[in-house]
Amino acid sequence: MVFGDRPIKVGTPEDYVFYRDLSKTYPVAVKGEGVYVYDDSGRKYLDAMGGVCVVCLGHHVNEILATINKQFDDICFCYHKNFSNRPQSELAEHIVSMAPKGFSKVYFVSGGSEATETAMKLARDYHVQRAKPTKYKVIGRWNSYHGNTIGALSMSGDRLRRKFYDPYLLNFPHISPCYCYRCPFGMLYPDCNIQCAWELERVIKYEGPENVSAFIGEPISATFGVPIPPKEYWPIIREICDRYDILLIADEVINGFGRTGKNFAIDHWGVIPDLIATGKGISSGYTPLAAVIIHEKVVDAFEKGTKQFGHSFTYVGNPLSCAIGLAVQKYIAEHRLIERVSQLEEYFRKKIERLNELEMVGQVNGKGLLWGLEFVSSKETRALFPRNRAVSEQVDRACFKKGLITFPTVERADGERGDTLLLAPPFVIEERELDQVVEILGDAIQEVQKEALPL
Repeated sequence: MVFGDRPIKVGTPEDYVFYRDLSKTYPVAVKGEGVYVYDDSGRKYLDAMGGVCVVCLGHHVNEILATINKQFDDICFCYHKNFSNRPQSELAEHIVSMAPKGFSKVYFVSGGSEATETAMKLARDYHVQRAKPTKYKVIGRWNSYHGNTIGALSMSGDRLRRKFYDPYLLNFPHISPCYCYRCPFGMLYPDCNIQCAWELERVIKYEGPENVSAFIGEPISATFGVPIPPKEYWPIIREICDRYDILLIADEVINGFGRTGKNFAIDHWGVIPDLIATGKGISSGYTPLAAVIIHEKVVDAFEKGTKQFGHSFTYVGNPLSCAIGLAVQKYIAEHRLIERVSQLEEYFRKKIERLNELEMVGQVNGKGLLWGLEFVSSKETRALFPRNRAVSEQVDRACFKKGLITFPTVERADGERGDTLLLAPPFVIEERELDQVVEILGDAIQEVQKEALPL
């Protein structure tokens, strides 16, 4: 490709994109079909990550493409300060019908970081509307990730992502994660009495309840091995939030819209949050789209207050994006894909848990089609690999060479070390393809552990 006198060779270090990793040469994706991605050399990759927990329908679904063309003929953009639009209203109605009881409004944005940051601002404004202006702090959890904008990163507890930007971050408190495999209190369930949940009350008291606006957490954390909280965890968190007049924000950017076999992951506990931040699966990657779903008690505070929310982005409620999101959600409903995810869970569980037999695999956890593996240097002691060994990255690279897309997550076990791998395939994946995922992943792990073990 040539523009003017400058030749551009796409996908090489000579092209003009500022890539995330400037030391890496990226293959060029040219086509997606079902659960596969193809590069410009003709190589086929089994997408066991749905991009990055995004592509739930699979690639190249004709019904979605038809919606794009139809909306393109109508209108692609109108500014939300001047107009509403039908796709936005219809998608909001559909999402409210999926949400837990009591949710009544939806605020559309373009990505997950925008969604969690919007939820942070809504929580603050909710208390201001109720004449409680000192309540502004959001409590998060260590090891968590809620987005890359400054507010979202302030709520996150991901040391790797935070460390270079710490001078910019808000001074928000954090509590221990719900992580039974590596209990921060050195206890065992159920004798632990769910100390990781009750720690929220202790931190609220230290910070002063009058200063705390909200608590944020992923119902099922996708950032470090997908640990599943005990049945008591989220009900305790809900009760503490109610007691201290604090909003509960469920970060469902990854979990939501069927990824765990329920509409939203918080549904597994029957707990109703106050705000739900969503993204990724809302549009299956066919367009940038995310949203905050708002409980009627929050809406009521604005109705009784100023009726104004002083927050905005250019693409709020974009009609083209909302039309695509609506088509995606209708496709999910018509093809009963959330039920399918729930059904596939047990099949996949039986297959992937066999990887626990491998010497380097410490644990395998998952729900629906969201799964994580943690790698250890010793099963007996659960010892972590030195970070410079980059074990999860090695497994990810070995998988990629074999045509399998996975996602490594690092430094989240103790803040400095930890090796986990994430899987989140499209909802349309077949059992035989799940077999392939496990087979390729198993081969890759065995290749890496030959070099990684013994230390």
